[in-house]
Amino acid sequence: QVQLVESGGGLVQAGGSLRLSCADSKRTGSRYAVGWFRQAPGKEREFVAAISWSGGYISYADSVKGRFTISRENAENMVYLQMNTLKPEDTAVYYCAADAKRLMIAPSLQEISYDYWGQGTQVTVSS
Repeated sequence: QVQLVESGGGLVQAGGSLRLSCADSKRTGSRYAVGWFRQAPGKEREFVAAISWSGGYISYADSVKGRFTISRENAENMVYLQMNTLKPEDTAVYYCAADAKRLMIAPSLQEISYDYWGQGTQVTVSS
């Protein structure tokens, strides 16, 4: 069973950058698409970005397009979210999630499609 662990969150000033990492800590070798979601205080969790197993399909929320980049290194069981030009409204707990069902098609933007979730990492952007 996939066990995801996020890291890389922290406090950064507006305009700064962070890189989040999502590791399959058990190194199961399972194949899965990965999505990043975030939840700000008092708000519902929302889609941020997703990448297929092959990396051939990538999707972004409009709010992060052009600023965030999702990538993966399957040999290392790692998925990354590079976040540039951060804004205070990017402040949230960021979660990565795995979907083992969608391997050769575009990853889902819906959190219900994802079977495995990490514990989350806090990102705080100060103005």
